Amino acid sequence: MKLRIREEGDFQYIDEGQGKVLLLLHGLFGALSNWEGVVNRFSSEYRVVIPMLPIYEMPLRQADLEGLQRHLQAFVKHFQLNRMTIMGNSLGGHIALLYTLANPEKVERLVLTGSSGLFENGMGGSYPKRGSYEYIKERVEYTFYDPKVATKEYIDEVFETTKSIPKCMRIVAIAKSAQRHNLAQDLPKIQVPTLLVWGLNDTITPPMVAHEFNRLIPNSTLRFIDKCCHAPMMEHPEKFNQILSEYLKTTNAALA
Repeated sequence: MKLRIREEGDFQYIDEGQGKVLLLLHGLFGALSNWEGVVNRFSSEYRVVIPMLPIYEMPLRQADLEGLQRHLQAFVKHFQLNRMTIMGNSLGGHIALLYTLANPEKVERLVLTGSSGLFENGMGGSYPKRGSYEYIKERVEYTFYDPKVATKEYIDEVFETTKSIPKCMRIVAIAKSAQRHNLAQDLPKIQVPTLLVWGLNDTITPPMVAHEFNRLIPNSTLRFIDKCCHAPMMEHPEKFNQILSEYLKTTNAALA
């Protein structure tokens, strides 16, 4: 299925299928296409909604996690979404956690994969260098166990983004905001069922981070995928979808 991006007001998004809402949140260098495997697998059973986070467009003074969470709140309110399963990768997981802490009545379940919020080694330990294609290629490939998963199209997209000084400034501001915003004290307040799906070879949010999320979030389940780095839903979509499908079926009965 080719993903169709819709526009309404200030929002760009994907909205496929019907039923309970799966709301998917991409990461700092992510795109709606990162979730293509999930959309294809679950839109026959669920309403799969993916808002495009305005990482590169928001006013610089608002370029932080709070600004992105406000955008998400406005999106959910505009489309009158309720009883959601929120799923976030990397920065998207961080925003999902913040949203759930602020709006627990809206969220039925959380799914976090390679989430920031405790520790992350962003861009492999450095911020993006403008103008160096090889540097960007190396950094993008660093987020995958198998570098070939980083297609030329995806690398080109990240490279084009980092060529823009204003976009780079927003990226750095949001990355620093994420590093400052440690949620260790708040995670025990998360009461909804939470699935943690982690790459066993994650270099950005290593397995120890997954174990710490599992320890701090009361009703959480941790699953690892071997030979997988920071974006399991892209690198091993079939394994990711199988884990997710089993978890949704198991928890559907409890939430009915």
